[in-house]
Amino acid sequence: MDQHRRNFIKDSLGATAAIAAAPMFVPAGAFGANERLAYGLIGAGGRGRYMNQVFQKLGAQCVALCDVYEPYLKLAQEKAPEAKTYTHHHDLLAQPGIDFVVIATPDHHHCPNLLDALAAGKDAYLEKPMSHSLEQSRKMIEATRKTKRIVQIGMQRRSAPVIAQAEKLIADGVLGKIAMVKPMWNWNISRPLDNSPLPGSLDWQRFLGPARKRDLEPMRFRTWRCFWDYSGGHMTDQGTHLMDCVQRLTRSGPPRAAVCWGQVVKMTGSEAPEVFCAVFEYASFVATWTLNYCNSYENGWSIQYMGDQGTMILDEEGYRVYKEPWAKKENRTPIYDVEQGVPIEAHVQNFLDCVKSRQEPNCPVEIGAQAVSGPHLANLAYHKGRQMHLSPDGFKAS
Repeated sequence: MDQHRRNFIKDSLGATAAIAAAPMFVPAGAFGANERLAYGLIGAGGRGRYMNQVFQKLGAQCVALCDVYEPYLKLAQEKAPEAKTYTHHHDLLAQPGIDFVVIATPDHHHCPNLLDALAAGKDAYLEKPMSHSLEQSRKMIEATRKTKRIVQIGMQRRSAPVIAQAEKLIADGVLGKIAMVKPMWNWNISRPLDNSPLPGSLDWQRFLGPARKRDLEPMRFRTWRCFWDYSGGHMTDQGTHLMDCVQRLTRSGPPRAAVCWGQVVKMTGSEAPEVFCAVFEYASFVATWTLNYCNSYENGWSIQYMGDQGTMILDEEGYRVYKEPWAKKENRTPIYDVEQGVPIEAHVQNFLDCVKSRQEPNCPVEIGAQAVSGPHLANLAYHKGRQMHLSPDGFKAS
């Protein structure tokens, strides 16, 4: 491992060991084995409502809901009729009896929402990407470690047995020396953004929050991930998942440098490109991360790990390993062929268990920061039109 990687891990992951002996706000064993945990949902859009159902399915009780858009609150309350509703997360955090919060707001609210939750003494399940910038990642790690709360970043592959199995195979040397990794995501979903009037009541100023003030444009609320003020675009949305798998299975840490090119092809009105290619420099290999929302060939996500002794294809169906030398497609047979998905339930259950046990979850803030550091770097390269380098501590770019 080179010095660049060592410095990042020392700064961001070293804090984990330091907290092991520190007292927690809630001592281990404070919750009974069958005690039902109560939570509040901050952000009741499509993802938030889905997560609300998963948490309830696993036995947690939703007692509070918060969103700036009234129709979303009403939809969420259909699945949690006893929950109190709010338009400001500070009011939700002040409600007595909440053990933890689920944060599923747009990216630009992640940092302030988490910091406020920590200040209120709440554990948190925070949807990915963890942060809206490299600088925010540092701030979120420091705040988490000062308060000693349990924070899980919503990267479910961290709790998937199939990913752990694939990691072990690579560590055992099945692929030999890996020279290139190719994460890819293809969906044919691109279309012009909908800027027609929004039905129902929206607190537009609360939606903007820390972002630049501007007049309401409905498409900015409907498809906030297409605008830089509110997100890292599709680069950090899907890239957080895939680049984490790249780094985990190669045990590499974040990249040294990145370049990126992209275009808005069919998603008229969007600022963020829905077709792009980013190239990342690691200490011992190159990664090429491509996303295309205008084509469904090999639909979904996949990652190719290409070593001098074999190739692994990891995707939503599991993984397959092919030995070198490569044979014609119709004649090749994988030496490993494992079909197993990546269910969200295991990741949520891990968080619930950790809220009770006060153990570290599978995806703490340090891992969340490493996962999004490459995508943040690639976005900066896209905006500046040149190669960008990550600082040794992992929280600055130049």
